[in-house]
Amino acid sequence: MWYKYRTSILIGLTFSLLFSTFWFFPSLAFIIFLSLLLNLLLVSSVDRLAKKLPRVLSAGIILLLFVAVVIGFLAMISQTFIPTFTSFLADLPNLSTNIHNLSFIQQSDFAVEQIDALLNELTTVSISALRSSLTVVLALFSRIIEFVIIFFVTFYLLKDGKEIKVYLAGLFPHKDYSRILALFDRILKALSIYIFSQLIICFITGTIVFLYFTFRNLPYASVFAVLSGVGEFVPVLGPTIASAFGTVLVATQTPWLAFQTILFYIILTQVNHNIIYPSLIGKSLNLHPIAIILGIIFGGEILGPAGMFLAVPCIVIIKIVIEDIYHDRINNFKIVEKQIITEKIPPAHN
Repeated sequence: MWYKYRTSILIGLTFSLLFSTFWFFPSLAFIIFLSLLLNLLLVSSVDRLAKKLPRVLSAGIILLLFVAVVIGFLAMISQTFIPTFTSFLADLPNLSTNIHNLSFIQQSDFAVEQIDALLNELTTVSISALRSSLTVVLALFSRIIEFVIIFFVTFYLLKDGKEIKVYLAGLFPHKDYSRILALFDRILKALSIYIFSQLIICFITGTIVFLYFTFRNLPYASVFAVLSGVGEFVPVLGPTIASAFGTVLVATQTPWLAFQTILFYIILTQVNHNIIYPSLIGKSLNLHPIAIILGIIFGGEILGPAGMFLAVPCIVIIKIVIEDIYHDRINNFKIVEKQIITEKIPPAHN
């Protein structure tokens, strides 16, 4: 009977080997996965442009435009973010003292220890980044090499993505060729919906937080805007940490202002995850928050911040693969059951 499920077995083994690269070759896995996500982000634009120009030229133009937009966006953000972030780092000792003086912090030794650990880590990272210039340059050079590799891998995925998908589907048993293509399409569609939704939510959240802090004349508006926006890339945990950190620092101003800020974060989170997020992705992913949280924690244990970012896409892939194997098994049972029923029914006599 096993041969009836050999395609499902091959699918399970293939994706198990693919995900094992996160343990044995984390840098390689990160490059491939990030290239795939960038491909999903840009492929629709390449498809449209390829109707007028050769695909290789279309892929190069769209990828270069994307890099230019990202660099321009980062340059625009850095004009307000970098000076504010530098001021924030310089003011960390004063902020730490003010936080310790909060009454609800003083009443809990655990809270004091956690706040001290967080602020000390921020201070240590900042000082080492400012003083160890050679280490920073070497680390930056290493990252630049990775991003260049990602750039070229993304280019070839944009140029030859369909051919690569057809080739990979052809490696499986011929009778299940259509099934494998459909599986790939489901995975790519779900990941595309996820990455587009996350980018939109990150932009909306960062903009709203920036406007709130600016309107209320609160310090470090761009710092908390970037923190909240980036935090959305780590669903559930990211927004929670960003809102808690922002509220605690605002509490050093006045308790009433802290209450207003936490109310703002609660409303923002509820609107994001009950209105904006469902309207963007609908029920296409259908992931329970517990699965997301456990996946993020597990991903963080394996790859750190990169693992937390890649956790949800990996969970989406695993979920779709399991569903495909389950439905194929059900279909095989129905075929066998139909054969048994047909054999038991005696032929009709004229």
